[in-house]
This record gives sequence, structure tokens and C-alpha cells, in this order.
Amino acid sequence: MSDAEWQVIEPALPAPAWKAGKGGRPAGRCRRDYVDAIRYLVKEGIQWRAMPADLPHWRTVYDVADGWHKSGATGKMHDELRRQCRIAAGRKPEPTAAVIDSQSVKAAEEVCRASRGYDAGKKDNGRKRHIAVDTIGLLLTVLVTAAGVQDRDGAKPLLWNLRRAFPSVKLAWADGGYAGKLVTWAKTKLKPKLTLEIVKRPGDLHTFQVLPRRWVVERTLAWITRCRRTVRDYERLPGHHETIVYWAMIITMSRRLARQRQAPSRSACRAGRSAAGRLSRGLAVRTSRPPVRWRYRSLRGCYGRQPGRVVGTGAGRPARHGH
Repeated sequence: MSDAEWQVIEPALPAPAWKAGKGGRPAGRCRRDYVDAIRYLVKEGIQWRAMPADLPHWRTVYDVADGWHKSGATGKMHDELRRQCRIAAGRKPEPTAAVIDSQSVKAAEEVCRASRGYDAGKKDNGRKRHIAVDTIGLLLTVLVTAAGVQDRDGAKPLLWNLRRAFPSVKLAWADGGYAGKLVTWAKTKLKPKLTLEIVKRPGDLHTFQVLPRRWVVERTLAWITRCRRTVRDYERLPGHHETIVYWAMIITMSRRLARQRQAPSRSACRAGRSAAGRLSRGLAVRTSRPPVRWRYRSLRGCYGRQPGRVVGTGAGRPARHGH
């Protein structure tokens, strides 16, 4: 994690207990080390016990990550970074529309049988994560269920969590798999009501085509799977996998905010490029060398190719050719 990313993440972290007057002693290591360790785990997909030696011990990192998960600090940090990204993109801090979709992933042997299932459509034995994103692809909420749960059944608790966390959302888009009773349920059961609009695929379409609104959530799923820990579900508890998904989006948003804060002005970029061009031309003049011409000479009956430099009359004879 770069210094610019740490400047983005540090204000969003929960305050230490000893600083808030809740007791305890000062931490022995900086919190940046724990954030680095969690990000390394999520990004590279390593096992907990394979934590590098220059990072804190894996048990300590696990306790910190689990504590932030139970206290809701991970979700609060994610929400704060999402607000900053929306403001930087010229949007309001809170969304008014959402896009929902699901993705099935295979589960490792650590996942118990009670929380896993078989997705007959995708031929995956594992879990399914249902997500809701805003119109620019930033994650709003995530729900992890068994892969055998239908999209319509998993969307009900997902939309319920979305309504509870974001009362400002009035409209949501979904694909054809959510059509049916779910549209009526969203209008009648959710207060205030939520309009669920189905974006269907044209029946006569036999080639790839980017469908409106649906590509936004598909891109978010691609962002999430950039982190190797999310390609397969390795967590025993579904809630822990939800935390891993939040951390994957925290990595994406922190990098985006850090790049925006470090981006220089256009005039400064032009001045830097012109200065670099003048410097490179000056170095090329100073370091110019005479041309190199190849010559052959006999070495114990064999012909070896060696470079011979062309020199002037003041520097010696020119290189011979032939053998």
C-alpha cells in the first residue's frame, strides 16, 4: 500500500480503544501493518498461516480483521470510501438507483455442507454472492448464500438490506432471472416502495451485445474477482466472505482516490514532458558513440565474429576486413 492510499484509508479506520478512553494499552505496531496484511491476504489469495514474516503474525491479523468485522468497522470504512468516490465523480454522496445481480463461485473444502449448494445453471458447487451496486458500479450491499438458492429468493433479503441501508434508492435494475413475483413484492412489501425494472435480453439476439444498466454490475463483479481470495470461497462463515468482498472493493476505491489526489495539472504535465524531452536530447548528444562495424578474424582455425570500431586517423588504423 502506498503512502497516498494510506492517507485515504487512515481517516476511515476506527479509533483505537485506548485513544477513545475505553481502556487497553497502546498497540505495539502501527495499524498500517495490519491493513497491509489484510490487503495482501485478499489481493494475493494466500492462506492465513502463509502470512509473510515482515507482516504481523497471522493470528493477530485474523483477530484484528474479525474484530473490525464484528464491530461493523469494515462496512463503515467501505461506506466512507464509497461516498468519497461518488463525490469525486460528481455524484451525490447517497445513491438513488441500484443494479443487482448474482455470481456463483466454487467453494473450498473448508466450507461446510450446510452453507454450500449446487448451481445447476453454472455447474458450480459452492456459494453465490448477491450484490447491489450504484449507477457507477460501487458496491452498496452484498449477501452470500448457498449456490443452490435461486436469484429471486436471494434477491428478497438483498433488497431488504438495500432498503434498510439506503432509503434514498427508489429504482433498481435487474436481468431476466429476477422477473416474476419479485417485482410485485418489491412494490408492496418494501416501504417506501422500490421499483424493480427488468432489463431483458432481446429474443432475436444471437451475438454479444452490451445491455443497458446490466453491464455496470458485471463490471463490478470483474473488479471483485481481480482479488484472488474472491475467485473461490475459502471462508467457513458466509459473513467472512462478505467481509472479503468489502475489502476487495476497499482496495479498488482507495487506489482510485489516491490516483485522483496525486494527479498533477495538465500544464504541469506538459512542462514535465518538455523538460524530459530536452534532457533526453542532451544526453543523446553527450553519449553519442562512433558506429560499430563487424569484422571477422581467424581464431585457431575458427571464424569468430567480433565488433571492430571505426576510428579516425588520429586514433589508429581502421579495422581490417577479411581473415
